[in-house]
Amino acid sequence: MGFKFRIEDQQEVFFLTSTVVDWIDVFTRKELAEIVIDSLRYCQKEKGLILYAWCLMPSHLHLIVSSEQGKSISDIMRDFKKFTSKAIIQTIKVINESRKEWMLDRFEFIGRWNPKIENYKFWRDGIHPIILTSNHFIDQKLNYIHQNPVAAGLVFEPEHYAYSSAINYTGMKGLLDVVLIE
Repeated sequence: MGFKFRIEDQQEVFFLTSTVVDWIDVFTRKELAEIVIDSLRYCQKEKGLILYAWCLMPSHLHLIVSSEQGKSISDIMRDFKKFTSKAIIQTIKVINESRKEWMLDRFEFIGRWNPKIENYKFWRDGIHPIILTSNHFIDQKLNYIHQNPVAAGLVFEPEHYAYSSAINYTGMKGLLDVVLIE
């Protein structure tokens, strides 16, 4: 049915999800959301990421993506997660965040159990790739991504949520450029 949990063909179109450990609502702060948005923009310009749809929720990120020929989604996402986790932790330390100590304690505690982690673990392991094999499946995931903020009660209309590509699909300009799925 199109479910694939390892990326073998790097040029396929994938639905990906990256989740903050413990589902912590980090992206309620504009400064932290901007790190993700700027990093996605960088990956588009410099790493070959092709972005069709996205939605940054308070605790997770949904993407529909592929990569340019010769580029690897796995490598792009590995680098994206590595960079954003460090940048987000550093930013949490300096911004006015009322939950700063609690969040840093959680990220440090979770990181202690992984020998590959030096100090903090921000993202959960994996990107949960699902290959999108049919137009129906693509439409289903596109709708799911854009309806996510509505279902969470954050907005009444998908295009009103700033951290999403829903506005791009209405013909207006969003925070990130996307390749529209027709």
